[in-house]
Amino acid sequence: MHTLRIFSLAAILLPALPAQAQQAANPPLPEIHQLMKEVHEHQKQLDKVRENYTFTVSQEVQEIDAKGQVSKTETEEAEVFFVNRHEIWQVVKKEGKPLTDEEQKKETERVTKAVEKAEKPQPETPKENQDISLRHILEVADVHNPRREIFRGRSTLIYDFVGKKDLKAHGMSEDLSKKLQGTVWIDEADRQVARLEATFYDNFHIAGGLAVNVQKGTRFCFDQGPVNGEIWFPTGVDISLQVRLLLFKGIHQHIVQRCYGYKRFHAEAQQGNGAKVVPENKQ
Repeated sequence: MHTLRIFSLAAILLPALPAQAQQAANPPLPEIHQLMKEVHEHQKQLDKVRENYTFTVSQEVQEIDAKGQVSKTETEEAEVFFVNRHEIWQVVKKEGKPLTDEEQKKETERVTKAVEKAEKPQPETPKENQDISLRHILEVADVHNPRREIFRGRSTLIYDFVGKKDLKAHGMSEDLSKKLQGTVWIDEADRQVARLEATFYDNFHIAGGLAVNVQKGTRFCFDQGPVNGEIWFPTGVDISLQVRLLLFKGIHQHIVQRCYGYKRFHAEAQQGNGAKVVPENKQ
């Protein structure tokens, strides 16, 4: 009875609360482009910290035939780490089995070369227009239907977007991004992308469409989450890829990646207003 009375009283008083109190409980949504600038800055701060981590990725690739049936499935497992912000995969299993001695030797040689290349100073080149990022996607898109919801137990800002067809693109990134539509979930407290769903609503041609043509309907989903309450990392990727090569061969694949087993191997990482490396405690 007392509980019912409390709820009844709340129902009567809530509409009568001052507007200022209601706004404090439900603050206005941030402007999307300013928000994406904050997300981008947070990501840059975390890039160095991520080099202190290694994790495992399991990947399954299904080949889909013309009838929509799975014709072939391949799996592999890899250990992933970062060198100068370059992500490097070292395959440890194929089809659920450890690599043979010969496969392991070749993989070690490949990874060694990749590390050596990543460690070399990179020339300053204007590659910004070639990098694909959420910031690029939203810069050439109409953003609508902003809302705030609880997603995986956290307050999350959600926006729908669709690329502007008639916008003049500058570089491959913008050209690709303007042909996407989808939804992005942004963690409100940490200003990190928690989820991104996007679909090509039009074909995307690479090299004039003579080499690769990404088909309309290709879609991808990207998930991230906080690791040990310290730093955000990918948790999964789901891609339905439809590509035509050299105007003849069509490829339809379903790719699923799962990321797990995050471990520090240099120093501790912390994420608050920014990111920093904290020396390990010495015993």
